[in-house]
Amino acid sequence: KLGKKVLILDADLGLANIDVVFGLAPKYNLNHFFSGEQELSAILVDGPNGVKILPAGSGVQNFTRLDSQQKQKLLDSLDLMHNDFDFVLIDTEAGISENVTYFNTAAQEILVVTTPDPTAITDAYALMKLLSTQYHEKRFNLVVNMIQTEEEALDVYRKLTMVANRYLDISIEFLGSIPADRQMIDAIRKQKVIVELYPASRITSAFSQLAGTLCSE
Repeated sequence: KLGKKVLILDADLGLANIDVVFGLAPKYNLNHFFSGEQELSAILVDGPNGVKILPAGSGVQNFTRLDSQQKQKLLDSLDLMHNDFDFVLIDTEAGISENVTYFNTAAQEILVVTTPDPTAITDAYALMKLLSTQYHEKRFNLVVNMIQTEEEALDVYRKLTMVANRYLDISIEFLGSIPADRQMIDAIRKQKVIVELYPASRITSAFSQLAGTLCSE
């Protein structure tokens, strides 16, 4: 909506769901690319607002751990598309699997999404710790999802920053927050993009603000 060309790569290669969230039924997915059946360009599908999506397969275990050749093949094919997009968003699964660490280290910017839930904060810290100590990543961006108040989001940021400053040599930048709202659940159930379904909602406003921040960066 801000005039940028955007590609979303669904990097949850075992339990992909971006196509489901957007109400799409792609003919091919990344499994067909890794198996050599299709080129990356043939897998691209059109999402809402002109967003392009590279869907992954669901319920197939073959590619839940990519080998070095598969990783290189994907990066090379993405490089061929780099003139076609302003932003490539890589949506990884939760956790610290090999695929998660690979995609995070391959990306130019790492955006950690957490919630105020103590277990989610612990998981976010664990990911940053692993990427810092094992892969020498030093810069992280933080978005706090499902908040009740902005103060709650800032409290999560303060907690993570305090622990990181004590134990890790990293910097964390707070990019913004997304409020908890039943309209988000409704949008997912209806398989519609929330900024179109509820253009006047608090969540749409928060996403617009976050998009503006990402573009200005």
